[in-house]
Amino acid sequence: MEKTEDQTMEKIVSLAKRRGFIFPACEIYGGFGSSFSYGPYGTALKNNIKSLWLKRFVDGRDDMYAIDGPIILHPALWKASGHTDGFNDAMVDCKKCKKRFRADHLVEEATGEDHEGDLVKLNAALAAGIACPNCKAKQWTDARFFSLMFKTEMNGLEEPVYLRPETAGAIFVEFNNILDTMRPKLPFGIAQIGKAFRNEIVTGNFIFRVREFEQMEIEYFIDPEKEWDDVFENLLKEQEAFCRDLGLAEGSFTRREHEKEKLSHYSRKTVDVEYSFPFGVKELFGLAHRGDFDLKVHSEHSGKKLEFFDQASGRRFIPHVIEPSFGVERALLATLHSAYREEILEGGEERAVLKLPYQLAPIKVAIFPLLKNKEQLVAKAREIYSELRSVFACEFDDNGNIGKRYRRQDEIGTPFCVTIDFDTLEKGEVTVRHRDTMKQEKVSVEELKNYLLGQLK
Repeated sequence: MEKTEDQTMEKIVSLAKRRGFIFPACEIYGGFGSSFSYGPYGTALKNNIKSLWLKRFVDGRDDMYAIDGPIILHPALWKASGHTDGFNDAMVDCKKCKKRFRADHLVEEATGEDHEGDLVKLNAALAAGIACPNCKAKQWTDARFFSLMFKTEMNGLEEPVYLRPETAGAIFVEFNNILDTMRPKLPFGIAQIGKAFRNEIVTGNFIFRVREFEQMEIEYFIDPEKEWDDVFENLLKEQEAFCRDLGLAEGSFTRREHEKEKLSHYSRKTVDVEYSFPFGVKELFGLAHRGDFDLKVHSEHSGKKLEFFDQASGRRFIPHVIEPSFGVERALLATLHSAYREEILEGGEERAVLKLPYQLAPIKVAIFPLLKNKEQLVAKAREIYSELRSVFACEFDDNGNIGKRYRRQDEIGTPFCVTIDFDTLEKGEVTVRHRDTMKQEKVSVEELKNYLLGQLK
């Protein structure tokens, strides 16, 4: 019987924990509010995704500059950007079970109407008979706004400071420093990977929406007097190319342009790249033309000019910005979902396998001695492992029979398994097994490294 997407999601969550990708955080204390820790393979997968992003959007281009800004920034920054006063969600509590929900999500799921930010319409819709998803009661408090920023204190300051709710703020306030030190020409971008924090309601869907997350973000600065449509389209195509880098199948990701009336007040155009997750088609990446809003408000509030001087024309102006944004966790979840397969083998045996793109696989090559109680096999396997690990992410595994080791590496997503057997000792040959086809072939020990380099390029 064909498995449903819900069942597939359950299996991915199970595999992620069982194989050391993602664990529920603080599980010995009962868990903690949709928080997760990344195990050895999950950490490696995250790092590979970030490296792939850097390669495509930063290291492979001459018009991008990377920074790493702080998590705690001056509170005046968030006042200027509008976050202090306007970055909030309408929340509502069930009077019976006391659970809290996003009011707009409840209303949209029940009626299909989007009343985000309109308390009057939200409260009217709730009062019309929307049931609590938890206890089915229809008794609600009035919806009210709550700030999405985590507040903390800093010694020496009386006013509160905040954990950043997005990474973009640090980019805009370092605009002049990048101009002074790197002397870029327009158009150019400033890129950053880093943690952000949002104190919002999180309801299931694994790592899709969490309060502590990582963003990969670019602010791409352009001349406001020049056409920007081609720049926008090229960045959108690059986002879609990154989807392919992650191994996402054609047709699983699509564009959705925001309607004019629903755009942010500063946005000229916003397009989401959406992915068909098991729980629905949801935003994966975003691309927005933000105009000159950010540099302008920070210039006004700080009293410092944030302008670009074009020597060729003698013009001095505030650039406009196009913002491609990416969530690391969502990219990772889409990657796992796209890579996960269940296959029926000869004899009716079932195997689960992560067919990850080679560059994303946490382990590239696993090294097996055929038998763990044969010293010569183990010693030779260790020798080959020591040589290969200087070139590839490798793992030595002698636990269980060969079949079980293959199944474990399949679930980790390891592209190649190398078995050291008696032919290795007698003929200088190893057995290389391919993850995707399960095909096995003999390769000489002398040619093994070059062979794998050719396969993994």
